Amino acid sequence: MINEAVVLAGGFGTRLKTVVSDVPKPMAPVAGKPFLHYVLSRLAQSGISRVVLSVGYLSEQVIQHFGESYAGMEISYAVEETPLGTGGGIRLALQKCSSAHVLVLNGDSWFDFPLKPFYEFHLESSADVSMALRDVDDGARYGTIELDGKRVKAFREKSEEFAGKQLINAGLYIIRKKSFLQHTPEDQAFSIEYDFFARYAQRLQFQGYRTEGYFVDIGLPEDYFKAQEEFRQRYS
Repeated sequence: MINEAVVLAGGFGTRLKTVVSDVPKPMAPVAGKPFLHYVLSRLAQSGISRVVLSVGYLSEQVIQHFGESYAGMEISYAVEETPLGTGGGIRLALQKCSSAHVLVLNGDSWFDFPLKPFYEFHLESSADVSMALRDVDDGARYGTIELDGKRVKAFREKSEEFAGKQLINAGLYIIRKKSFLQHTPEDQAFSIEYDFFARYAQRLQFQGYRTEGYFVDIGLPEDYFKAQEEFRQRYS
């Protein structure tokens, strides 16, 4: 079973600053606890034993709160001295991982579904990256995905053209560490969505794992407020 994870926990939370302005976005309080608490607790329940937190903006708040262990897991930190983007932050954190395959996820979104079958799918498909996909009612808010069978054929940018029900990348991946490090630049800022996924869609094996489960992204104030009530009901 997969036992190591990277969590991106250094977001500025630009769109959330009207309601939460003094903490990194994953530390925004939801139902009385930092949102990152729920993410890490779920990882522990899924059998993860070690987590590398990729941090930057106000990183000391994350480090002070979670320390070197949390919910029975070892916690390590990859601290960005300068912003590295989603791709650069993942690369820095992966260099602190010892596993060949690592679970990677955003610290400001929640996707509740079983990890074991996702990992089995990843191994069986010999993927460089497997990504969790789900349907949403308004695809215009997200980058959307085009599949060819189970292979990810194309990554489409956010656009009103894709309003209505669409298949999206839910921001949760299993990455073959060696492949990612071979195809990405060291010590440079880059976007995993545009500079890795879109660039290598035809050259590497990106597999899409369609699944259902409770999903929320707290990046917008309306979704942040919605999460307050839903998490009280589900996880308090």
